[in-house]
Amino acid sequence: MPRGYRKPSDLPIAIPVFPLGGALLFPRAVLPLNIFEPRYLSMIDAALAGHRMIGMIQPVGLITPANDETPHLAEVGCAGRITSLQETDDGRYLIALTGISRFRVKEEIYQDTPYRIVRADWEAFAADLARPRPVDDAVRGQLVSALHAYLDRSGLKADWAAVEEAPVDALINSLSAGCPFTNPEKQALLEARTLEDRCAALITLLKMERPGQGGGYVQ
Repeated sequence: MPRGYRKPSDLPIAIPVFPLGGALLFPRAVLPLNIFEPRYLSMIDAALAGHRMIGMIQPVGLITPANDETPHLAEVGCAGRITSLQETDDGRYLIALTGISRFRVKEEIYQDTPYRIVRADWEAFAADLARPRPVDDAVRGQLVSALHAYLDRSGLKADWAAVEEAPVDALINSLSAGCPFTNPEKQALLEARTLEDRCAALITLLKMERPGQGGGYVQ
């Protein structure tokens, strides 16, 4: 865990957020981002000058021309710390966010910034700051079996050597983020209480007859 965050009070009260549908960050996972919009370049500059943390959060509801700049936000997102940054010749930032903790949006803070800022409630996800309990090997076998069936139905392929070598927590989170599930399904995976709960929900989604088509609700 970067910087030794140990309890919710170690985390900032307010954080800038990056609303991006389908892009999930999980605690201890790493999310690469290509930042090019001026408002988000400003957000990165501000974060680097302060606590280096950004909240990844999904927009919810129908996005129309009237609200595409300020869509409604999901109730839960995940904050990450900027742990690497490269500036390109054309002015983009290539960054890596390392997930720290999920948060619940208490309220949006309206300031004179081109990006959005929220007041974060970390208490419900205090367990994210501790190392998760290992997932049983039998559960890993169920997950791999469900993934085999999912890929066969979808006509997709996987690097099975990489799947077998990946730590189970990394495998759960990478599949949750990378499989073409709907945004509500991905949000449900993000909000799963524990890693075991996320794994169970992921297996359920992989077993669905038409995964990623919005045909199921994950609890």
